[in-house]
Amino acid sequence: MARQVCFDWQDQPERLAIIDLSQGARRDLSQGELAAMARGLAAALLARGVGRGDRVGVLRAQDPWCAAAHIAIWSLGAISLPLFKLFGPDALASRLGDSGAIWVITDAVGEALLRELPVRPLIPETTPLDHTATPPLADTGPEDPAVLIYTSGTTGAPKGALHGHRVLSGHLPGVEISHDRLGQPSDVLWTPADWAWIGGLFDVLMPGLAIGVPVVAARMAKFTPEGARAIVEAAGVRNIFFPPTALKMLKAADMALPGLRSVASGGEPLGAQMLEWGQRAFGLCINEFYGQTECNMIASSAGSLFAPRPGCIGKPVPGHELAVLDGDGTALGEGIEGDIAVRRGSASMMLGYWQKPEATAEKFRGDWMLTGDRGLWEAGYLRFVGREDDVITSAGYRIGPAEIEDCLLRHPGVAMAAVIGRPDALRTEAVRAYVVARAGHHLEAEVLQAHVRERLSAHLVPREVVLTDSLPMTVTGKIIRKELKRRAMEENQE
Repeated sequence: MARQVCFDWQDQPERLAIIDLSQGARRDLSQGELAAMARGLAAALLARGVGRGDRVGVLRAQDPWCAAAHIAIWSLGAISLPLFKLFGPDALASRLGDSGAIWVITDAVGEALLRELPVRPLIPETTPLDHTATPPLADTGPEDPAVLIYTSGTTGAPKGALHGHRVLSGHLPGVEISHDRLGQPSDVLWTPADWAWIGGLFDVLMPGLAIGVPVVAARMAKFTPEGARAIVEAAGVRNIFFPPTALKMLKAADMALPGLRSVASGGEPLGAQMLEWGQRAFGLCINEFYGQTECNMIASSAGSLFAPRPGCIGKPVPGHELAVLDGDGTALGEGIEGDIAVRRGSASMMLGYWQKPEATAEKFRGDWMLTGDRGLWEAGYLRFVGREDDVITSAGYRIGPAEIEDCLLRHPGVAMAAVIGRPDALRTEAVRAYVVARAGHHLEAEVLQAHVRERLSAHLVPREVVLTDSLPMTVTGKIIRKELKRRAMEENQE
């Protein structure tokens, strides 16, 4: 991957690689400058004894040194470990301890976070680096380990998904499709998602470098619609990956972003209402894509190739074979709900969970990797029903939260909504909605229930509506329904 994103571009050293806004003022970084940074870091790591198979943490925000760090680590045949700057000490300790990483490429802020941990920080800004160094590139193949990304499951501590050097090639078709043939002459790519996560690292940063599209590095301590617009204008952004929550915040602020060529989104289904708004706000179709840390970018929409189907997340991406399976592992036909799975052989599929062979085995059913999501086929499109543990069973109905959330978001006074099943002795589960009002709007539970009843069905109406100021979110902007379920369980026990 180091060759793929950096060193194979040596015949074009002046090509624009990164538009750096991380320090405020714009700085354009060429491919040659990025390569020199990566070589200098690789030489420094080599001098410190880092070699093939060693794990090296990368605790940086969106900035050029973050990109150079991963490239340097891969060039040595070592394994990069993305770490998030907002992690607390326990989260850092668990990932560093489980991975066995000794060195962490970071900055002064990150060094303070690591002070109590048994690791050694390497700060490029304060470390003498030889930018003329040319350390030899390791000879690696597609199955050789390259990157270890930790992901939180529904139970237990975070598990490290270990990926080989093929992982980027597995992402490229889906990234190109979701941005309507990414790689056009005017393209400039950005995401507010941190590069510590697979969405930022392999849906944006590394694909942009590999394809030859300039990537914007811009720190956002907290996402705001105004801040996003400023970045788009300062860097001339044409292509954006927005997490669903960012899109909802833009919609709540009535923020339009003209001049974009493509907008992609993934993580949670958007629904028809958000797609309609996106057409008005951006003048184009928001392309939804689907995947997870263990096997990413496996399905996508593409407005330039086929019409979107509201409620569906697109079609299988070339290179990935998808199926909807029943409990016995048999592929189901059109319109029958089951487990979404992807066949072994996908390039973006993990090699396995780090040092957890049992957990890896549990992830598979024969030749199929189970995503843990429920879905069905609909006219060749994949419809996402919900996480296996998010599906609500109520009075004999199996209810996915996405459809109800989408309906609630159609109400002009609703900014955000999350739907879960609360344990109920009579119905197994009762549908409960948590709703955040838009500024200046007063909401009433009865009005929202009527809104859903009128637009969906009586059995989908939330029996309970909880009006709240905020919803629990992951650092990547996804609603943590698990936390809402936990609260509901505690209420039942009381």
